[in-house]
Amino acid sequence: MAEPTRQRHADHRGSRVLVTGGSSGIGKATARALVRAGGHVVIAARDAARLAAAAESLRAERCDPGQVVEAVGLDVSDPHEVERGMEQALAALGGLDVLVNNAGVALAARFLETSAGDFERLMRTNYLGMVHVTRAALPGLVAQGSGHVVNVSSLAGLIGIYGYTAYAASKFAVVGFSQALRQELRPHGIGVSVVCPPDTDTPQLAEENRTKPDETRAIAGSVRMLSAETVAEALLDGVARRRFLVVPGLEARWTERLTRHLPGLARWVMDRSLGS
Repeated sequence: MAEPTRQRHADHRGSRVLVTGGSSGIGKATARALVRAGGHVVIAARDAARLAAAAESLRAERCDPGQVVEAVGLDVSDPHEVERGMEQALAALGGLDVLVNNAGVALAARFLETSAGDFERLMRTNYLGMVHVTRAALPGLVAQGSGHVVNVSSLAGLIGIYGYTAYAASKFAVVGFSQALRQELRPHGIGVSVVCPPDTDTPQLAEENRTKPDETRAIAGSVRMLSAETVAEALLDGVARRRFLVVPGLEARWTERLTRHLPGLARWVMDRSLGS
């Protein structure tokens, strides 16, 4: 690891952080990096057994025994559970400096094979879940006049592609929410980042691949899959640098820039991948 990166991670020493979706994938990798940097971390997720195992493994990474590493079980789509879980997290941490909204679910399927229930489920978890957790965390951050909110979206939150009508819609909502929230929180000294990774080697991707259409694979295949650790590194670097948009991976960044600056060419390239 390069020296500048080590120095930026030192910024997280002593930070009090809540990571939703922290029992696996990007969330767990982010929590691990924070614990190794000396941060105090609470991870939250729905699966009690996986959550307990993740917390135990994270405690083994502590720099000193005084570090807080705790787990809170909650379903982010339930606002009542979120309120209860936030109270537990704040009590364990003694406050909050960074919120990482990472909890999410994925689905890759053609529109006519995607039910109305699927659309509602993804929006409840990926978008409204983030809204519920942010709403619960913000009063404390505003009162202290500092902090950072990180919302994990996806490259599919910037570029809608075949097979992601439900998933991309929920992740585009995360990006739009983050853009507006950044402006509202700036006067309060609170930073906002939205992280848009490409395909990442996580259990969620493995689940998504069970239903992914061939056309989706053809388009996504042009961007190299990243490790959860690489995405976590980019996320924490973005917080340390107070960056708003964080797109991990060189290929993903070029894809995002092509879509933003030359959208017609980007659509042509994707259509070519489909043979159309």
